[in-house]
Amino acid sequence: MSVPNALLQGCRSGDINIALVVPQSGPSGIYGPSCEASARLAVSEINNGGGILGREVQLHLVDGGAPPRQVASEVDRMVRAGDVTGIAGWHTSAVREEIAARVAGRVPYLYTAVYEGGEHAPGVFLTGETPVTQLLPAMRWMSTEMGVRRWFVLGSDYVWPRESARSAREFADQVDAEIADEVFVELGTEDFGGVLRRIEHARPHGVLMFLLGSDAVRFNRAFTEMCLHERCVRLSPLMDENMLFATGAANTHELYSAAGFFETLGDAYSLDYGRRYQAHLGQSAPAITSPGESCYEGITLLERLAAAAGSMEVGSLVRASESLTYEGPRGAVRVQDRHLQQRIYMARADGLEFDVLHEINSGI
Repeated sequence: MSVPNALLQGCRSGDINIALVVPQSGPSGIYGPSCEASARLAVSEINNGGGILGREVQLHLVDGGAPPRQVASEVDRMVRAGDVTGIAGWHTSAVREEIAARVAGRVPYLYTAVYEGGEHAPGVFLTGETPVTQLLPAMRWMSTEMGVRRWFVLGSDYVWPRESARSAREFADQVDAEIADEVFVELGTEDFGGVLRRIEHARPHGVLMFLLGSDAVRFNRAFTEMCLHERCVRLSPLMDENMLFATGAANTHELYSAAGFFETLGDAYSLDYGRRYQAHLGQSAPAITSPGESCYEGITLLERLAAAAGSMEVGSLVRASESLTYEGPRGAVRVQDRHLQQRIYMARADGLEFDVLHEINSGI
């Protein structure tokens, strides 16, 4: 995998070299530009402030959209060669599982994606939302506020969707809801005709979507073509601004999402982040998105952990993490059991942007 000169300015032994694993290909490639841009902003701010433990930070870009074993092999090679002293980025849980098994706590690993929960591999720190903190309060809110109590689950066929669907089944009784049917499709699916007919037959109040990037975009368009948006809502724990743009304003009616960050959140923290993002990257920068901001969060967390520990050694970082709190684009956050505790918000698509409706989990 080639590393662009803009990201890799030479591998100097005194630097903090981080493998930035973000998708550049496949269904999740839509998230890549924002993830890379946000990570660059974090590195620039950290280096302008003196780096991590006085050492300059450099990024090494790895395509997290490649097959999971291929990604893990590349990252493992970089760690074994001493080319990187940390790993960060947004990528699927299938990729995370392979990397975590290969790296085995040799360097800190900042995993930033929304995921299914339960990861406790050595040296892995997680900034993303989990079903307990995100999906459960979202289902409860939609049951209470909108009467959405009959769900159809649609997901891509890999770890995060399947495990999140299992959680949804467990949560259903808690929120006075039921799961009417569930379907899992291959990554890269283009024809959703059969799925849409099953949705019609199931007559749900809502479709719970665990689809990645371009797959979700194609589903949203087909959903509207079948006029199903007139009969039921959609809830996605992973729906960003790029996906709204690609879906098109005509196809986002009654589409909801829950996340720890939205560009349109409008509080002091998100507004300040947007200002710094535009000032650093210019008006032609990729859209500010939740997956992108998560990469900023991950690299920022690494800097805060290292400062608290006075070291980049994994054991020291883990010990320092349990008392760590700080403020960033997501507001005040804290680390518990190597997971970032954060506020979660409910939002509805309004054309090509999100209207943030309510805080559904205080998080901290």
